[in-house]
Amino acid sequence: MDASDYRIWPGRPFPLGATWDGSGTNFALFSAHAEKVELCLFDDEAEAEIARIALPEYTQEIWHGYLPDVRPGQHYGYRVYGPYEPAAGHRFNPHKLLIDPYAKALVGDLKWHDALFGYKVGDKAGDLSFDKRDSAPYMPKCRVIDPAFTWGRKPEPRPWHEAVIYEMHVRGFTMRHPEVPEAMRGTFAGLSTGPVVDYLRGLGVNAVELLPVHAFVQDRHLIDAGLRNYWGYNTIGFFAPHPEYLGAERLSEFKVFVQQMHDADIEVILDVVYNHTAEGNHLGPTLSFRGIDNRSYYYLMEGDERYYNDFTGTGNALELRHPYVLCMVMDSLRYWVLEMGVDGFRFDLATTLARVAGEYNEHASFLDAVAQDPVLSSVKLIAEPWDTGAGGYQVGNFPPGWAEWNDQYRDTIRRFWKGDEGQLAPFASRFSGSADIYGRRGRRTWASVNFITAHDGFTLRDLVSYNDKHNEANNEDNRDGSSNNNSWNCGAEGPTDDVKVHRLRRQQCRNLLATLLLSQGVPMILSGDEVGRTQGGNNNAYCQDNEISWFDWEGIDEEGQSLLAFTRQLIALRRGHIVFHRSRFFHGQIIPGTEVKDVVWLRPDGAEMEGDDWKNGATKALGVRLSGEAGLMHLSERGEQELDETFLLLINASPESVTFKMPADPPGARWEEVLNTAADMADEAAAKRYAAGRTCPVAGNSLHLLKMHSPQEA
Repeated sequence: MDASDYRIWPGRPFPLGATWDGSGTNFALFSAHAEKVELCLFDDEAEAEIARIALPEYTQEIWHGYLPDVRPGQHYGYRVYGPYEPAAGHRFNPHKLLIDPYAKALVGDLKWHDALFGYKVGDKAGDLSFDKRDSAPYMPKCRVIDPAFTWGRKPEPRPWHEAVIYEMHVRGFTMRHPEVPEAMRGTFAGLSTGPVVDYLRGLGVNAVELLPVHAFVQDRHLIDAGLRNYWGYNTIGFFAPHPEYLGAERLSEFKVFVQQMHDADIEVILDVVYNHTAEGNHLGPTLSFRGIDNRSYYYLMEGDERYYNDFTGTGNALELRHPYVLCMVMDSLRYWVLEMGVDGFRFDLATTLARVAGEYNEHASFLDAVAQDPVLSSVKLIAEPWDTGAGGYQVGNFPPGWAEWNDQYRDTIRRFWKGDEGQLAPFASRFSGSADIYGRRGRRTWASVNFITAHDGFTLRDLVSYNDKHNEANNEDNRDGSSNNNSWNCGAEGPTDDVKVHRLRRQQCRNLLATLLLSQGVPMILSGDEVGRTQGGNNNAYCQDNEISWFDWEGIDEEGQSLLAFTRQLIALRRGHIVFHRSRFFHGQIIPGTEVKDVVWLRPDGAEMEGDDWKNGATKALGVRLSGEAGLMHLSERGEQELDETFLLLINASPESVTFKMPADPPGARWEEVLNTAADMADEAAAKRYAAGRTCPVAGNSLHLLKMHSPQEA
């Protein structure tokens, strides 16, 4: 068939994208500066171009047409005509097939070839030259979808303060799982299998945060080096799942995965990348936005629109000040909530999304649009509150309603357990929810997403096994990745046979996990940390789509199983006791309606910490009494007091043992040991009890958690 064989009607300018209505398909594409738009249809194999059809209507900067003969499954792309004037911000080139920004599904891989570039690669004029080769043979194709799906139960949104987040990678989590069928490994279908769901449910986490699942591009320089873009922070389609993560059932596999998580009472949060696209800087390829309307979609340099503002270190930034670009991002977010069922988002380099005239502004159009949106304002929103541009570090400055990755928590907890001096006061602030950062404007403890490790950096095991990064496998001469890791190898760099070093490393892992899961705020666990996963010291495994990054299920040894049991115990403790996840900040004051303080910071001698005690930089031991009394400060959704037990945390980050004196109040009380990070779980020692006013020895580099029994119970 050619263009004359297809009926073409005017159609509608909205909704944007390809929309199947049961009778035909409406196509609509925004381009403010185009002169002509052609819809290109491809055969069932998404290889041969079978028709080019000029969209007949142009309404409010939207090109549109309705094809009554086009059904779901049709493959398509666009060619857009207009001026090629890079200095004026225009890079139209109709020889380049373009991905629909609203495409709900992509088919095929990007095959790197010089024809993908709008200019002649290697030409002396650089991007000012013009390339006439057809890029279609090397491009993924868009596919018209039928969105129909039968959803089951969707749980009510979980209160933020109850969340325990597990950061994981779709591909890496199942690629080595022996109980996941080989054909399903690395896909959403693999994540939906019984063994995976049972593991997550058994671990106790109630939210999974997936590294980017939007369609992304494999970088050319990585492919040439025999590597791959594993993390996926290189988006080219904000509506389409990454094709590699889908199997034969295509889109429904993602929806089945979400339903399986919901049935297990686990929420799904997506790590999303709206700050930039995979097209890179002025020398990048022409794959979609650049060829559709470069001047509208990208944040160009004032005075020389040939070049891009780059706040992200990737070559470009989306122009969210433009209403149609902002509309695309908002439509994408709503699509993933309403059509794909997800429960929230973590926004990569979120500061870029909120820049106005180059500066961060909490009333940027994006933040205001989200705040007033009835769908998006009710889901979980997490900002990575920094980017690489000037003034990009904005921890604590996102508006109420947002949670934020708290890197100050990460760095402080690492330094404290490494044994750095002067960390006692910062530790107390981070442990109690970082009120100094978030305790204003009605924000709550859950504004702080606490993490010690994440995909970007060392794993937990590597954090206690390496002083230095070892990224040689990335082929960048170990120059990539952060050198500021606040890590400690416990006496030997990397693998060692030293028994004492091994024991200390296990102890440090337990210390760090216990601190994370007993802190106020929302904990985020890196996938695999609960079993001691290692990346061999690589702290920037973005390009390692292999055993370096994949979860090694069959490699979980006895130590890994012990750490897993310990992590499960910690998560159960946290979820079972409101005192570890209050929605309000502690203030160290008498709880209204009671005679006790909400939190008491104690010296080893049992006395309450005072001003000068916090200034002693050499002090590395601290007691924390967390009161289970609720008073009027901690009420349930029905206004009932959320009473809990009272706990005592004894923390010793020095290498020598420290003796703590138990609180004398109330007289006759006893303190029962709940966990001790200096003891391996395999010891299975009977829980020890200490009378009020008695002493408790705490080994070097360890943590004790004790529960109070009242005089009546004792």
